[in-house]
Amino acid sequence: MSATILRTRTVVFDVVVAGAVALFGVAAVSAQPGGWFSAAVGLGMAVALLWRRVRPAAVTAVVAALAFVQVALGWGPLPYDVAVLIALYSVVAYADRLRAGIVAGIVAAVGVVLAAVQTPSQVAWYFPALFYGLLTGAVWLMALNVRTRRLYVLSLEERAATLEREREAEARAAVAEERTRIARELHDVVAHSMAVMIVQADGARYMIDQSPETARTAVRIVADTGRQALEDMRRLVGVLREPDPAEPAAAPPPAPGPDRAGAHDGGGTDRDDPAGLTDEPTHRRPSVTEVPALLDRFRAAGLRVGWTVTGTPAPLSQGVELTVYRLVQEALTNALKHAGVGAGVQVTLHHAADTVLIDVVDDGRGRPAATPAPSGGHGLVGMRERVSVYDGSLTAGPRPAGGWQVRARLPLPSSPATEVSTV
Repeated sequence: MSATILRTRTVVFDVVVAGAVALFGVAAVSAQPGGWFSAAVGLGMAVALLWRRVRPAAVTAVVAALAFVQVALGWGPLPYDVAVLIALYSVVAYADRLRAGIVAGIVAAVGVVLAAVQTPSQVAWYFPALFYGLLTGAVWLMALNVRTRRLYVLSLEERAATLEREREAEARAAVAEERTRIARELHDVVAHSMAVMIVQADGARYMIDQSPETARTAVRIVADTGRQALEDMRRLVGVLREPDPAEPAAAPPPAPGPDRAGAHDGGGTDRDDPAGLTDEPTHRRPSVTEVPALLDRFRAAGLRVGWTVTGTPAPLSQGVELTVYRLVQEALTNALKHAGVGAGVQVTLHHAADTVLIDVVDDGRGRPAATPAPSGGHGLVGMRERVSVYDGSLTAGPRPAGGWQVRARLPLPSSPATEVSTV
């Protein structure tokens, strides 16, 4: 239900309540003491009740004053005095501080005694006083219960809003940290390419007279390396120029089951690495040829990992090779963390003419690890940022048969860009 509809229903309800009190005030104008003057008092109470939610303390003061005017003139309790109970309920339930409700309760207790004294009865005055007191006390306690529940709901909403803001802040920090890491690695790739260009250019300069063919080869390598370095530099600048990393779209939570103890989001910042799964010197640039050694480390940690390469391998740039390595590393880390020790994981690398496909599928049939699994990045956040650098796509989600699947597509330079998405 939208806030506008709820507000409209509240206003209509308050108007109906005020209208009922006004009707009580004029219905028996000829029979009640005071005649039209008494009816005017009842109409004043009815009009005041229109603001009982927004100004509960002021409305209660007005209604109480009119009620004491009624008592002072000796009219005794009248039907429209139900407005006193409504105002009492409102000040207890909706006032900013409960102190206003306590004061209203004390005033209502005095009014109960005065009303009981003026009530025509064949029994002692304290019997009507007991009846009025029980009725007033029940209304006060009911309003207190409503107030308590309302404040509890408001506190839950505020807590949820705070957690949402914290989650967004953590996600933004994770994206920013991951982009910094990607930029650092791309910087190393570009620096290596520049070093290769310098070496080849120096070699071509010395060999241009002795071996022109060797010099031409060196110049061609310089040109190819320069073009690749320029492309890597463009990607590096693209990562650094991103002004405000938006919150990444959350992957859907996996269906409840024994294969997942929690959301498979790949998050976490635990950098402890007892098995050496992510412990690599910062100056190293892992490549696709090192993936089998990475798989062996995860096998030693307890995963049953299969490795398949399909298609005709094509030469990949250092940046793409590094991205493939990191995607496999993070996907296996997620599998170890969430599927557990003993889970079966199949890693497939498919080479196509214009793309490289990475597919990591686990069966989710492991057991909880004795120690927390390490994380070299930020799970899906980091993988999504890496594929977006190369205009690729990433899909991740639970499998109908159980387990989890991560699939990434990296277009090669000749492949058109595609949009990053998560299912």
